Amino acid sequence: NNMNIQRSDGFVVQTGDPDGEAVGYTGGTPSKAVGAGPKGERLVPLEIMPLKDYPGQEALYERNIDEDGRGGEATVLPFSSYGAMGWAREEYSPNSGSSQFFWLLFDSDLTPAGKNLLDGNYPCFGYVVKGADFLQDVKEGDIITSAEVTQGVNNLKL
Repeated sequence: NNMNIQRSDGFVVQTGDPDGEAVGYTGGTPSKAVGAGPKGERLVPLEIMPLKDYPGQEALYERNIDEDGRGGEATVLPFSSYGAMGWAREEYSPNSGSSQFFWLLFDSDLTPAGKNLLDGNYPCFGYVVKGADFLQDVKEGDIITSAEVTQGVNNLKL
């Protein structure tokens, strides 16, 4: 809560970059996912769940769908609608996710499911189901004061 929107460009609305130094879990022995960020912050490995493998198989970890030789396959949660929520990361570093996330401002010509640059390369973890119209008016510097998980909270793993 109470973090500035740092990107609002007609393609995505992105937030989750706190001001100042890394806080929270920054201890432990640095590894791919623990304390390996540039300021010691925890990084989140890339996790993609191809539709063909669901349910019953493990998700792909630390590699995208192209690196697994399965380019163009559909994912369980595709970036196929306005307000799809994704985990932000550096473009060429699949395990660089941290606290930043984005909402996709869907354009069906640019983002058909399974045929776009996001599916299989960035994790989609949900969709805005109520109040999505506010996203079109969000500007850089705005603050979203609250959000609520309405379905699937039982699937969250901490």
